[in-house]
Amino acid sequence: MTLLALGINHRTATVEVREQVAFSPTQLEAALAELRALPEVREAAVLSTCNRTELYCVTEAVGEREILDWLGRFHGLKVEDLSRCAYHFHENEAARHLMRVAVGLDSMVLGEPQILGQLKEAYQAARRSHGLGGELECLFQNTFAVAKQVRTETGIGRNPVSVAYAAVSLASRIFGDFTRSRALLIGAGETIELVARHLHEAGVRQLTVANRTRERAEALSGPLGGKAITLDAIPEALVEADIVISSTAAPLPILGKGMVERALKKRRHRPVFMVDIAVPRDIEPEVGELSDVFLYTVDDLQEVIEENRRHRQVAADQAESLIEHGVGNWQHERRIRSGGELIRDVRARGEAMRDLSEQQAMARLARGEDPELVIRRLAHQLTNRLMHRPTVAMREAASRDRRDLLEAATALLLDESTDHSR
Repeated sequence: MTLLALGINHRTATVEVREQVAFSPTQLEAALAELRALPEVREAAVLSTCNRTELYCVTEAVGEREILDWLGRFHGLKVEDLSRCAYHFHENEAARHLMRVAVGLDSMVLGEPQILGQLKEAYQAARRSHGLGGELECLFQNTFAVAKQVRTETGIGRNPVSVAYAAVSLASRIFGDFTRSRALLIGAGETIELVARHLHEAGVRQLTVANRTRERAEALSGPLGGKAITLDAIPEALVEADIVISSTAAPLPILGKGMVERALKKRRHRPVFMVDIAVPRDIEPEVGELSDVFLYTVDDLQEVIEENRRHRQVAADQAESLIEHGVGNWQHERRIRSGGELIRDVRARGEAMRDLSEQQAMARLARGEDPELVIRRLAHQLTNRLMHRPTVAMREAASRDRRDLLEAATALLLDESTDHSR
């Protein structure tokens, strides 16, 4: 049996393909049951996110093709099309890949933390479906330990690398206490949605979203306890805003110097932090010339992002080293577990021989045979039974000049340092 990781991700497949291969929560239980029922598969777990679908299996060496065929059948896809964007890893490489995924080294955003939570959910789903045995259980536990160590000992998740987070990070340098700050967000696209979420998580509770359509602004601001306005209400909202972040697709600036200047007078020159994420710009560059305005553009944010990306890359290099150590620990535990299985099998075989010899000896005693002769025969018979297969194997090894096997036999059978019978 071998450890296999098989899947697709944002690097190998388009979003259209990823959507087709993804497992919904309602599909997952049935999918795990089907995967686990394949003759070649002993253990199985499924990780399915918007950026990747991966199957982790303990399978026969020939099971890879069967698993890929099953994945195609389950989603109604041609296996030929699927194989063009699928990747696979075996044994140590599979373990290393899972650990890299867990700490965010294989993510679209380097070091993003969400993937670890998704991986833990995949682990729990596999447990509920009885898809985990000793192999995958050990692998996942080692993976979670490595992920915790990476988060604790490196800075891989500490520095923002998205435009939205960088904007909020810059704002925090000016406003130490976000709970007293009021934010005005202009636009209602994905970037503004992320900005709103980050601001809310940072403590901003007075949030206003301005958009061309009020319905979209309400959909974004409502869940965060914010207020929605249309673009023509921006001049009044500016008077109350400490933080202004804009990202629209408007062809011309929305905030002009005069509008901001009038708002500043009513604010009694309390400082305003502004970020213009839009291209073309939403805020006239001349606004930056006004006193008490801290205006940043998307280019300024890129400098922050690049600096933070460099910090994350240093942390990523440290993470790779911790992962190598984690793979080594996993290999060590796996070898111990494998040795334990062999020991159990050998002991079970020896105990079966003992029981058979004992039964035969007791039967002879019951027939009235001489006890001394019965004991001598028992000892001779048990010795022959225990040593027959090792003796045949050593003769075969000698005939083939397998010195490695003969040396192993010497260490296991004749090394007095391991003989505890005295």
